[in-house]
Amino acid sequence: VQLVESGGGLVQAGGSLRLSCAASGNTFNIAAMGWYRQAPGKQRELVVVSSNGSGATNYRDSVKGRFTFSRDYAKNTMYLQMNSLKPEDTAVYYCNVKEYIKNKGHFDYWGQGTQVTVSS
Repeated sequence: VQLVESGGGLVQAGGSLRLSCAASGNTFNIAAMGWYRQAPGKQRELVVVSSNGSGATNYRDSVKGRFTFSRDYAKNTMYLQMNSLKPEDTAVYYCNVKEYIKNKGHFDYWGQGTQVTVSS
């Protein structure tokens, strides 16, 4: 699975951005999709994860009500709509796909990362 991100950039606090992540290759075994972020000097953290099986989508508390995950199955693309952005949302954002292959296990794939900077 290959993931290519687009979007991101510089925005003022209160503004909006949309990130996109297109998946290619063998996407048949994808079990979950989502977004992570990593701020300078901090560990990578989960922003949102969506299960292909159950359809359940879970957000980290700090983005609930502001960020929205969506996907276009036909285009094999996922999106992260980010509204009411805050300076603390500043980070490099990575899309992630979790693959499950029977008898082999789980595998993680990552996008190249895109910088989101929110100015106060």
